[in-house]
Amino acid sequence: ARADRYRAHRDALAAALNESGWDGQWYRRGYYDDGTPLGSAGDAECRIDGLVQAWSVLSQVAPPARAAQALDAVEAQLVSREDGLIRLLTPPFVDTPHDPGYIKGYVAGVRENGGQYTHAALWVVRALAEAGRRDQAAALLAMLSPVSHTATAAQVARYQVEPYVVAADVYGAPPHVGRGGWTWYTGSSGWMLRVAVESVLGLRTEAGTTLLLSPCVPDDWPGYRIRWRVPGVATVYDIEVANPTGCAETVVAASCDDTDMEVADGVVRLPLVRNGREHRVRVILGPARGTRS
Repeated sequence: ARADRYRAHRDALAAALNESGWDGQWYRRGYYDDGTPLGSAGDAECRIDGLVQAWSVLSQVAPPARAAQALDAVEAQLVSREDGLIRLLTPPFVDTPHDPGYIKGYVAGVRENGGQYTHAALWVVRALAEAGRRDQAAALLAMLSPVSHTATAAQVARYQVEPYVVAADVYGAPPHVGRGGWTWYTGSSGWMLRVAVESVLGLRTEAGTTLLLSPCVPDDWPGYRIRWRVPGVATVYDIEVANPTGCAETVVAASCDDTDMEVADGVVRLPLVRNGREHRVRVILGPARGTRS
């Protein structure tokens, strides 16, 4: 009975979010106490917020057409390839008469106030991957890497923080665009690892008993390899993913220890064993049925 109540509440909440939270091209961030929307196309500040768009996809609340519109808006308005960052929101809070909370205490472009808040930027990448936008997901994940901010002396001078750890934020407004802040941020680094391994390389576990493989990589990747050790034991899965046709759209074949595995909807599920041995997994990518060869 309790589960039924929770399901009913979840469904009602999803309906309310789509009825009152949709702004026409993306989802609003919320509402002020007086009912004024926040994160709406008519706002002079915080016109769009990336956190909401990402989670509309990750939560599966957004219908497919709206999910596509929301991600299109993020790519057009919040992703800056020139600056190498994904802003949390734009434009930043400066003069709004409303009080959005402590976020307005940061100067424009710093941390949540119009800078890149790396947690949310990684959720955007995860949402792109779940929406099947393989090229964008991989490219933006690489863009967010601290290494990508320090490839030249000019970038080092702008970024000003360590190139080997993840920064919680990257500033997003002049005169400090591209400068990193609050490094060694374990929350963001944990999400960067998860998004890389789970969302792009497609390696996940399910209920502690099953290993899932569902890559989301660009067509120009020839392949990749993962050696994954089962936590707490010596069992190792040596996973090699190949893209022989130059089309990485879906998994077309897979094997484990030379035994063919079933592929369902582009996902391979392997029983997760803890026998202390090494297991050889081979995955072949290719076009889905009915698409180009």
